[in-house]
Amino acid sequence: MQTRRLMLASTGAALLTAPMLRAQSLDDTIAKRAAGFDQLYAIALWTDGEPAMRRIVRGPAEGATYNVKSVAKTWVASLLGAAIARGEVSGLDATMGDVAPRLVPAGADPAVAGITVGNLASMQAGLERTSGGNYGAWIASRDWVADALGRDMVTEPGGRMLYSTGSTHVLGAVLAEATGLSLLAQMRERLGAPLGASIPPWVQDPQGRYLGGNQMGLTLDAMLRFGEMHRQGGMWNGQRVLPEDWIEAALTPLTRSPWSGLGYGLGWFVGDEGGQRFALARGYGGQIIAVGPRTVMAITSNPNLPARSQGYFGDLLSLVREGLRATA
Repeated sequence: MQTRRLMLASTGAALLTAPMLRAQSLDDTIAKRAAGFDQLYAIALWTDGEPAMRRIVRGPAEGATYNVKSVAKTWVASLLGAAIARGEVSGLDATMGDVAPRLVPAGADPAVAGITVGNLASMQAGLERTSGGNYGAWIASRDWVADALGRDMVTEPGGRMLYSTGSTHVLGAVLAEATGLSLLAQMRERLGAPLGASIPPWVQDPQGRYLGGNQMGLTLDAMLRFGEMHRQGGMWNGQRVLPEDWIEAALTPLTRSPWSGLGYGLGWFVGDEGGQRFALARGYGGQIIAVGPRTVMAITSNPNLPARSQGYFGDLLSLVREGLRATA
């Protein structure tokens, strides 16, 4: 009798702890390692739409709004999908000359009018970059859209990837022209409201346009819901937010980053881990939304310190890959 009771107790313990093994594994492989990164603020992971791990390591308290930097580029690209679905933009092949001719500055390269909205979303506009060493002079200009579009054409539109905040800022301006709504209004109405995410105002350019591609504020939960909506093919909480074919197009590589080696679709970096395709929204300093077949991760970090591919971002990418393997 005693032996039987021990066997039942042992079996019961195994049954009780089985659902906890994955959480323990995530704590061991993800949370503990993440806590060792000096720049990291918070990390959370969902598996199959359910919370699996969440740690506020340092920095702002739980529920805070984080500056997600260039993660905003992915949100702006998603608004293009929303505008196409509503018929406000005809498709990815719609050109600057078609949709927003008045934004093209006098004296711009003639090829500028032929830049498509798809080129802007995929960082294939062909124009000299406004990011990196060019960023300061760009935001010091009197007209950020005109400055970005007035730059030299260094490769043909649709050619190699030229990562540039100017491209997504122009895309945001094009979307404002096409929809009649500011970028903030579009964010709140078309992404924030269906996701139950609050989106505060952020930086505006000298003409009053919201910066398309940097300085947005999001909570950890907003990041997770946005990622989960993409994992579910554009659905959130039973409601369609973005078309399924847009999600597929956005997560399909069109070009490749010369720095990280990751593919790049429409606002998303795209990679592979053990046969699993995954996508990253990435911001300066180590802000990340990662989406895999079963997994969504959100990571926030100090927005004032760099995160290079051979440094902290490389560490975070390794962490994302571990998360994908742990939940496979």
